[in-house]
Amino acid sequence: MIEILKSKRGEGYIDVVVVVLVAMMVIAMAVKVYPVFVVKSDLNTFANELARVAEIEGRIGSETTAKRNELRASLGIDPTVNWSRSGNIGLNEEFSLVLTLPVDIGFFEFGSFPITLTAKATGRSEVYHK
Repeated sequence: MIEILKSKRGEGYIDVVVVVLVAMMVIAMAVKVYPVFVVKSDLNTFANELARVAEIEGRIGSETTAKRNELRASLGIDPTVNWSRSGNIGLNEEFSLVLTLPVDIGFFEFGSFPITLTAKATGRSEVYHK
C-alpha cells in the first residue's frame, strides 16, 4: 500500500483536475463581477444625461424629473439623485449632482456583500432667466 501511495503514476491527472477547478472558479468570479462594471457605466451615463438636461433647460425641476424617469426605464437602474441646487439656475452658474446606487457584489451566495456605486456630474446653465 505504501508503494502505491509513493508512486508518481497518475500525478498528471490530479494536476489537470486542479487546474480546471481553479480556471472554473476564476471564470465564475469574472461572470459574477462583470455586471458591476456595466452598472457603473450605466450610472455614469445616467449622471451625464441628467446634467445635460439641466444645462439645456436652465433649471432643475419637471424636465429633469421627466428625464430621470425616462433613463430609469431605459437603463433599468434607479439611483438616488442629490442635486447641489434646485429651481432656476442663472446663466453660467454651476451645479452638480451625485448619484448613488447600492449593488450586491460577491462570489455566489456565501461571499456576497453590498457596495455603493457613485457617479458625479457637473454642469453650467445655458439659459438666461429674466
